[in-house]
Amino acid sequence: MSLVFAGVCSHGPGITARSEQADPGARRRLLESYARLRAALHASRPDVLVVVAAEHFANFFMNNMPAFAVGMANHYHGPIEDAEWLRIPPRTVAGSPAIARELIERMSREVDLSYCEEWQFDHGVMVPLHLLDPDNLLPVIPININCQAPPLPPLARSYALGQALRRAADASTARVALIGTGGISHWPCTPDSGRINEAWDRDFLERWRRLDRDALLSYTDEDIYRDAGQGGFEIRTFIAVAGAAAAGKAEIWCYEPIPVYACGCTIGHIELST
Repeated sequence: MSLVFAGVCSHGPGITARSEQADPGARRRLLESYARLRAALHASRPDVLVVVAAEHFANFFMNNMPAFAVGMANHYHGPIEDAEWLRIPPRTVAGSPAIARELIERMSREVDLSYCEEWQFDHGVMVPLHLLDPDNLLPVIPININCQAPPLPPLARSYALGQALRRAADASTARVALIGTGGISHWPCTPDSGRINEAWDRDFLERWRRLDRDALLSYTDEDIYRDAGQGGFEIRTFIAVAGAAAAGKAEIWCYEPIPVYACGCTIGHIELST
């Protein structure tokens, strides 16, 4: 059928684990924006939800760190973290191995992929699923971009991943929804945790809103690390979505810098063009 939905959101674990500690107004605006994105997602009537995320050494480590990995499992379990701490009940998430294999075979003509038939979801996938699919209705295909361990895939390759996904989805008989999830500027697991570079975030989001390929790909990893921290490498997930929806109309529905959540919390949506 085609790609029928595209959006982005944050996945900071504090969004669920420390929810009530945020400024009430910022928390309300963020949750209202998640609800708006959730409604738009389900209104698109997808057969499958592709989640482009950056996992956190839950499945991949220094002995095996693929640039891009796609899930092809019958089902997935999460969260891998302590569920009581994350405040997300454990659940089994249905996969879609047939559609995943179809997408992988088509995408592999353009980008090099690994695939996995076993995968445990950490907060990078579970926070978005908890807020966007609370009733566990949608089959999921996870795609991981290495945003943890240099050498990282170049930004241009993340954009190309999104382009390949769009062409694969458009050639499929399935209705495919796409969510990219990551942080913008943040410094997780460091003494600077809770720091947010709001000016850098807003500049990046304006580039993303314009779907400006050249501007999005103009960063170096040195720039990102200096201005947005090691968590800023996760802009690759947003860039992949921009690649998939390059001709669409993007909007930022929410940006709230919430230090207790340790990130600038973002919700974005792209009205797709054919």
